[in-house]
Amino acid sequence: MSTIPEFNFIQCRVHQGVGELILDRVEKHNAFNNAMIAEMLQALHYLSNAQDCQLLMLKAKGKNFSAGADLGWMRQQANMNFEQNLNDAKQLAELMSMLDDFPKPTLALVQGAVFGGALGLICCCDVAIATSGTRFCLSEVKLGLIPAVISPYVIRAMGARNARRYMLTAEVFSSDTAQKLQVIHEVNDSLDLAAVPIMTALKNNSPQAMAWVKTLVKHLEDGKINQATHDYTSERIARIRVSKEGQEGLNAFFDKRTPDWKVGTDPQGNP
Repeated sequence: MSTIPEFNFIQCRVHQGVGELILDRVEKHNAFNNAMIAEMLQALHYLSNAQDCQLLMLKAKGKNFSAGADLGWMRQQANMNFEQNLNDAKQLAELMSMLDDFPKPTLALVQGAVFGGALGLICCCDVAIATSGTRFCLSEVKLGLIPAVISPYVIRAMGARNARRYMLTAEVFSSDTAQKLQVIHEVNDSLDLAAVPIMTALKNNSPQAMAWVKTLVKHLEDGKINQATHDYTSERIARIRVSKEGQEGLNAFFDKRTPDWKVGTDPQGNP
């Protein structure tokens, strides 16, 4: 396996099967700029290919998860032309897409401020837990901007009607409200303890099956149920049943033994 890259604004490590991507720009409330985004992209690429990484945990040092975009970075954007701004925005879009499509389960643990683009990161993760004191805000319109790049993920999480409200008002909302809006799944002031049962469950499951679940849900997000849906879902279950890892899981169940998920693991889905 390749050596973990060195970073300036984040930490990246793998411990006992858990890949950790930790925002570490505490003096700036973990606000991100283009350099930090580039580091996050590099870390996600590394962790997605790391054989010893079974799941990804996204968290941050300090009292705030992230204040969103860095003010200095925003000042630079104000002086950029359209093409420069377009390239800048595409880098953030790539980050959101890579996190959303990460081939392993993702868990976000958040505290303090989760503003602007940081809320997009949370909505890209499979599971999110926040402390009771966490505050969320889609603040872009206060600056004459819109939460465009993160909007597909935020709208998917909270729904279009709720997104209209919070994107238009830029009001700050609580963890309890975020849970009702399905931005987060749980409120717990002991983030690390709350993560333990989730991590344990994920580690016990088939890596291939979990990767396929993520692509299955993404494929069916439009809510359509038609012949194409039936054909796709039938093909998926048939194919995973005959895959090496699917066979291992079924045989282990009937043999009443623990499956060896290292056998035949193929996240791409070919038996």
